[in-house]
Parts: sequence; C-alpha cells; structure tokens
Amino acid sequence: LSVAQYSMFGSIMTFGGMFGAIFSGKVADLIGRKGTMWFAQIFCIVGWLAIAFGKDATWLDAGRLSIGSAVGLFSYVIPVYIAEITPKHVRGAFVFSNLLMQSCGVSLYYVIGTFVHWRKLALIGLIPCALQVVTLFFIPESPRLLEKWGREKECRASLQRLRGNDVDVSEEANAIKETMVLFDKGPKSRVIELFQKRYARCLVIGLGLMLLQQLSGSSGIVFYVGSVFEKGGLPSSIGSMILAVILVPKSLLGLILVEKIGRRPLLLTSISGMSFFSLLLSFSFCFRSYGMLDEFTPILTCIGVVGFISTYAIGMGGLPWIIMSEIFPMNVKVSAGSLVTLANWSFSWIVAFAYNF
Repeated sequence: LSVAQYSMFGSIMTFGGMFGAIFSGKVADLIGRKGTMWFAQIFCIVGWLAIAFGKDATWLDAGRLSIGSAVGLFSYVIPVYIAEITPKHVRGAFVFSNLLMQSCGVSLYYVIGTFVHWRKLALIGLIPCALQVVTLFFIPESPRLLEKWGREKECRASLQRLRGNDVDVSEEANAIKETMVLFDKGPKSRVIELFQKRYARCLVIGLGLMLLQQLSGSSGIVFYVGSVFEKGGLPSSIGSMILAVILVPKSLLGLILVEKIGRRPLLLTSISGMSFFSLLLSFSFCFRSYGMLDEFTPILTCIGVVGFISTYAIGMGGLPWIIMSEIFPMNVKVSAGSLVTLANWSFSWIVAFAYNF
C-alpha cells in the first residue's frame, strides 16, 4: 500500500464511525439499546469477513468502513445503556469499565497479532461478535427506555432483574416514571435547538472534551503505534507487547480513581500527563532528526508512547463519554449525544488520515 492508501485504510474506520454516530441516537431510541447493539454487529461481521477475504485495498477499506460504522453506533449506545441501568453512585465506574474491557481486548489483539497473520486475526475478530450476539439475549433492555416507550410493567421487571429479586425497586421505578412524564411534557428537541443559550454550557463542555480528546493526537498514536515504534528505532512487535502488558493495569487504575477523586481532577491529571509525554516523544524525534542522542531515541520513544497512552486511558480516553452521558438534559440527550459523537469521530478521522503526512 502507498502512504495515501495506508492512511486511508487506517483512518477510514473513523470515517465509518461518523456515519454510525449520525444515526446512533435515533436508532438507539427506535429499536432499543439491545437492538442497536445487535444491528451494529451486522456491520462488524461483514467488515471482518471483508478484511479476511478481501483481494485488494478496496475490500480492506470497505471492511474497515463497515466496522467503523458499527463502532460509531457502539460508542454512543454502550455508555448510554450503562448509564441508564446503573445506580448513580457507581455510574462513573461502570461507564469507565467499558474502557477497561476495551483495553483488555486491545491487549489481547496486540499479543495475538504478534504471532498470527492479519487475515487470521480478522477471522478471530468474529469470535467476540458472535459472543455478543448470543449474550445480548440474556441482558435486560434499559428500564428508562422501556418507560419512555410506555411499557411500565417491563420497566419494573427490567429493574428487578438488574437490582436483584430481594430489592424493592418501587421508588426507583417511580422516579424514572416521573422523569419520563416531564420529558414527554417538555419540547421535543432537534439538533438545531441545541445551539440555544440555555444549552450553551453543556454543549461547549461536551463538544470541547471530544475535540480535545481527538486533537491530542490519540487516534494517530493508537492506530499507527507500530509505525511510531519503528521510526523510533524500536521493533513494533516489542513495542506492541509492552503496550499489551500495561494497557489493562492503567485502565484498572482509571476505574478505581474515577469515583475516588472525581471527574475534573482525574481529567486534569490525564491531560497534564498526555502533554508531558507528547513533548517527550516530539523531543526524541527532534533530536534524532539532528543526529543527536540516537542511542536514547528508542527508550524515549517507548516511554513517550506508553506514557501517553497510559495517561490518556486513565482519564481523557473514557471521561468525555461519562460526562457526555451525564450533563445533557433528558429532552436533548439523544440529539446532543449524536452531535457530540459525530464531532468526536469527525476529528478522529482528520487526525488519523493526516498523521502519516
């Protein structure tokens, strides 16, 4: 593949994420949270098959585009679903656990990808798709969504399954019902209405966090981490193994800290760490371009990449999604969620495509 083709292959998944994000809120409300996850898996399965059996770059791009569309749907519906089924006092930790599970999957693929051909790796990607298709039968639909649909008995049954048979869910069910009544009485929102003054603060925070998350260069480093290691003089296989080892512990640390020290302090800590390690990484390549400190470049590159991804994961990687699910009023949550998710994927595509140039 040429540099342009390689960049397109790496970034087109985020372009697909833009399409998934555009329709994510409406689809999640129309066919439900579970239904949206099932629907997204169709795109995942088609995408992995296209990559595994593709004959040229067009098939590879089509596969990545299909997977990206699924991830765009997942990136909205999963944090929203988790936020809707969990009690308020542990909501942040549960949403952050989504990132922990992603890190486990990425670590596993880094390890497996070191030893198997990429076509076989694509086929292995079908395994978690099949597992989710099956296991979705055993989880309840969001109680809030069921109440929104006017299915009160099913809402209570879903809450009972989530909280346990020995827990009285009447108070929580009534609270959800009151919230939905207020939502029904309120004005129905469209995306254009989000730009009113009363939503300005929430919109600035939501969009701002998503743009900062992507403009930090996280997509470029994560998608092309092997190339970054190689340019720094470190074999990509060794770098990938190092990342695989540290990905899960640092995500676990973020899961513990998110409810201990709060959103804002953890976010500031994460951004500070990302800035420091980005500077370290840039200095290592800058010195190498002038023929200085060549023997230290591999070490500095490794520290810079691992440090950046670690500090990104404990805060900036997951917190914007948690905050997005919490700050918007119920009557605009669907439109706001779709807009914020679209902004995230749009800038992710720009960064990922431009990274190799």
